Amino acid sequence: MKYVSCVIGLLLTSQFSFSQSSDIARLEYTWFPQKDSDNSFRRFKTFVNYPIKFKNEAYLIPGIEYQNVEFQFNDEVPFNNQNLDRFQYYKVNLAYLKKFKDKWRYAVEAGLVATSNFQTNLVSDDLLFNGSVYFIKSNPKTEYTPKTRLIFGLTFNTNAGTPFPLPFINYFKEVSPKINYALGVPKTNIKYFLTPKHIMQAFVTLDGFYANVQKDISIVRNNVTEQASELSMLVALSGLGYAYKFTDYISFYAYTGYTIINNIRLRNENANDIYTINDKNSIYFRFGLKLKVY
Repeated sequence: MKYVSCVIGLLLTSQFSFSQSSDIARLEYTWFPQKDSDNSFRRFKTFVNYPIKFKNEAYLIPGIEYQNVEFQFNDEVPFNNQNLDRFQYYKVNLAYLKKFKDKWRYAVEAGLVATSNFQTNLVSDDLLFNGSVYFIKSNPKTEYTPKTRLIFGLTFNTNAGTPFPLPFINYFKEVSPKINYALGVPKTNIKYFLTPKHIMQAFVTLDGFYANVQKDISIVRNNVTEQASELSMLVALSGLGYAYKFTDYISFYAYTGYTIINNIRLRNENANDIYTINDKNSIYFRFGLKLKVY
C-alpha cells in the first residue's frame, strides 16, 4: 500500500499540464466535507503556464502554481492538532516541448515545490524536486480517422519514496463531434457535448495533497511515541461534471462525486503511516474557471 500511495502521489504532483491538456491557467476551489466527522478540507488552487514559441514548433513553458489549504480539523484526537489547520503549496516549473517527427513531440519538465504548514521560515524538508519526460503522439481528425492523442513517459519526484522514475500513460480519442473519452491517471472520463457551449462528463479521478509538518507531532501508538512529520491525502472518486464555455478559450466547470478511496494520514519521515485522520468515503465538490490555448 505504501508503494501504491507513493506512485499515485507522484502522478498527482508531477503533472505536465501543458502537454496533458491545453489549459494554461486555472482558478479552482475544492470542498471536501468528511463523513461522520467535524472535519473538512477546503483548497484554493491556481496556476499559470506561459508558452513561449520558438522556431520549428518548439515551446519553452515557465509556470507557477499556488495552493492554499484550510483543513478544519475538529475531531477529538490524542495529540495536539492546532498546527494542522493551514497548509500552503508553491511551485515553479520550466518545461520544454518540441516536435521532432510527424505527429510526435517530446516534453521535459523540472520543478521545485515548497509545501508545508509554515510554522516557521522555509526549511529544507519543505522542498521537493520533480522532473518528467513525455512523448506525445497526436493524430488529427481526418475524413477516415478520429482525433486521438497518446502521452507516455517517466516522472520522478523526491517525495515518491522510490529511487527511480515511474511510468505514465494517457490516451484520448474523439469518438464523434459530440463524444470523446480519455483513459489514464490521474483522470479517466467520457464527455458528451449537449451543445457547443454545454458539456457533461462522467469521470473517475484522483486528487491529493502532501505537505511537510515543520514541528513534528508526538503521537503515542502501542505505548510507543512516534513523530509525525508529514500530512498526506489521497482521494479517488467517481462522479459527474459540467462545463460551460464562455468563449473558445474560457470556461467554467463544476464537479461533484463520491469518494472510492479516502485516505488522510499523518506519516513519519520515512513515509510510514502513523495516524489515520479519516478514511470514510464522502461527497466531494470542485469548481473553477480555466483558460485554454485551443
